[in-house]
Amino acid sequence: MSVRKTWTVLHRCGHEVPHDLSNRPADRRASFARWLEERDCSACWKAARDEDGAGKAEWLAAKRAEEQQAAAEWAEQFDMPPLEGPEKALAWAERSRHQLVTAAYSALVTEGSWDEGDWAALEDTIRTLTRAGWWLDQRAAEGTDLPELLDAATSDDVGTENPFR
Repeated sequence: MSVRKTWTVLHRCGHEVPHDLSNRPADRRASFARWLEERDCSACWKAARDEDGAGKAEWLAAKRAEEQQAAAEWAEQFDMPPLEGPEKALAWAERSRHQLVTAAYSALVTEGSWDEGDWAALEDTIRTLTRAGWWLDQRAAEGTDLPELLDAATSDDVGTENPFR
């Protein structure tokens, strides 16, 4: 008697599909076939995944647009200079700057021991850093680390625009 290698599985979606299970140990093929019965067939699974992918892409685009709008409004409100760098990196860097600086304000002033005078001095330093790449490099930093990060910035990260607008 030969060992069964091909199983015809009736999937949850209603499709009946033959599966070659020869790559599985013989004693586990039947249980794997039962497990497959509880799942959609490959074609239905891929169609559902692709459908979710389109929804995810739309959601992500809307979220990025919302974040970009918030970053632009924040930059205008607090008189932040435009960033310098490659065009494709600017939007991401603006969002990163906004997220890091607002996290720093929350951690240092709102929840921490800094007063508005301390923050104003730090904010003046923040305005001098206009290289988009610097903000992208710091995107995973904690807000409490911002003062140290600003101290470590080099002259390459500082913009050439007149700081005394």
